[in-house]
Amino acid sequence: MFMIDTVDSKGIIRVLHVDDEPDQLKFTKLFLEKADADLQVESASSAEEAQHLLQKRSFDCVVSDYVMSGMDGIEFAREVRRENKVPFILYTGLGSEEVADAAFAAGVDDYVKKEYNPSQYEVLAKRVRVAVEKRRLTMNRGWTGTQASRRGI
Repeated sequence: MFMIDTVDSKGIIRVLHVDDEPDQLKFTKLFLEKADADLQVESASSAEEAQHLLQKRSFDCVVSDYVMSGMDGIEFAREVRRENKVPFILYTGLGSEEVADAAFAAGVDDYVKKEYNPSQYEVLAKRVRVAVEKRRLTMNRGWTGTQASRRGI
């Protein structure tokens, strides 16, 4: 069973980043935390490790790579969605319409393609913040995601 996500009143956004490439874990943590001082990134090198962390701690957002050894990012999103409504962003270098369609069908909240430009981390940080703020607002008001979307959130 996964920990249920909670609202942090201090404005801190706890992000679980999942990628099987050590350099991606290191750079994503560094640049996300630099792009937005409220982001606190914890890293996991596999979906299985991330599942373990989700059972022990609460996170405000999950950012996962798609192509990983073992369970891929879409399978991982399906697993997370069985127990948790935490915002889930697929962050991948393998971009295609088919992957995006499968990701959204699995319950992913957003899809961000990895770029070879440091400004990509600013885009990702903004997407994380928007997903988390939307989730916090719907939790605080008791809205469903559909109700929030109808209100333009």
